[in-house]
Amino acid sequence: MIELRNVTKTYVLNGTYRTVARDLSFTFPTGESVGLLGRNGAGKSSLLRMIAGTLLPDSGEIVSTGTISWPVGFAGSFHPELTGAQNVRFVARLYGIDTEEMIEFVRDFAEIGQHFHLPVRSYSSGMRSRLAFGVSMAVPFDTYLIDEVTAVGDAAFNAKSNAVLRGRLEHSGAIIVSHSMPLLKKLCQSGAVLHDGQLFYYEEIGKAVEHHEHMMKGILPPWLQKEVSE
Repeated sequence: MIELRNVTKTYVLNGTYRTVARDLSFTFPTGESVGLLGRNGAGKSSLLRMIAGTLLPDSGEIVSTGTISWPVGFAGSFHPELTGAQNVRFVARLYGIDTEEMIEFVRDFAEIGQHFHLPVRSYSSGMRSRLAFGVSMAVPFDTYLIDEVTAVGDAAFNAKSNAVLRGRLEHSGAIIVSHSMPLLKKLCQSGAVLHDGQLFYYEEIGKAVEHHEHMMKGILPPWLQKEVSE
């Protein structure tokens, strides 16, 4: 269970205020994959970071039960001077995972060859992404936070990544940010649209996608037009 309680977050840039969460109160369904949609800059990544606990809201609180992942594929926490294997070993110990099993899984998944035993600072961005996604999939969580990270390689690697992710989501929930509507429809049961600091939740992902597509055209979806007119 992940519950937002009167969550507000505002950024100030060059004297301009931008509110990405405006007194949000909402409970994400337990064990369900929810697609999070919205324009660029709407605050989707900020909301994921607040749920993960790496960004604090200005006011309100986020209450959760069960284990929640860091944003899947996030490579910023790797120690650059340690090798990929050493970074994986550290995460395994941190989360109480069998070290050798996790190293074997990530090494085989990431497909970065001998670079796995070289310092992460020597990696290309693609290698970092492959390593990060492998580490994320190696740790079992009750809820995965996913932010546009499945496109981390060629078509074959993307297919493998999506297959592993779907396998994890058979037993866990997720909040997924993606600009790929087909991917969201494939992975998610429900959806939420973040717009102007407000969250519009739909029990069917197709309805959330329809709302998002109307919004991208600069118009309200028909059911909201009706509410406004009333």
